[in-house]
Amino acid sequence: MENLSNTGDGALAREFVQFAIERGVLRFGQFTTKAGRESPYFFNAGLFNDGASLGVLAQFYARALQASGIEFDVIFGPAYKGIVLGAALAAELARRGMNRPFAYNRKEAKDHGEGGILVGAPLAGRVLIVDDVMSAGTAVRESMALIRAAGAVPHAVLIALDRQEKATDAGGGELPYSAVQYARSELGLRVCAVATLAHVLQFLRPRQEFAPHLAAVSAYRSRYGVECTLPPHSG
Repeated sequence: MENLSNTGDGALAREFVQFAIERGVLRFGQFTTKAGRESPYFFNAGLFNDGASLGVLAQFYARALQASGIEFDVIFGPAYKGIVLGAALAAELARRGMNRPFAYNRKEAKDHGEGGILVGAPLAGRVLIVDDVMSAGTAVRESMALIRAAGAVPHAVLIALDRQEKATDAGGGELPYSAVQYARSELGLRVCAVATLAHVLQFLRPRQEFAPHLAAVSAYRSRYGVECTLPPHSG
């Protein structure tokens, strides 16, 4: 199954990295990841927490998505962060003349009113899942199950940042591929990222004020990074 995608041009990605740093969404220091790794950087899309920054974020998502050439029928935002991100993307795409239906899920099923676990437009056709990052791929697999149960096709994933690092298994063991690679090769999804860790390093490299962080992030990439998250193009 063809699952190639575009992470957008380098200029768009570096522009996004700068925006994320200025908003305090991409931070440098000492952080512990969900996988238990000591990371010298942290990306928290929840800090795009006002109307202006959320609107700009949606523009980055839309520009990367349109550059990727990915086609889809419905946007799906997995609870909780994905709800806001998917809604913002839907509004921005409509502003650009591409009006698409939007749906999201609840964590707990509702037993009154319209009931059920899904909210919004019916899931049908090719579904685009929108989230901030992809770590272990758990959220994507859960979304795929919901989408398939509704009779639709999980088709692609759009994320803000590809950390380009080795995924972990259920026991915390290191795997030789990233969550994005797993989504492409094993789940058959197309994946588009606005930016990658490689773009973060490209942004930091010429800026002297970030020199200590560049060294730390480079060392982290050497320890946990995967060779490439984009498969070779064919055809």
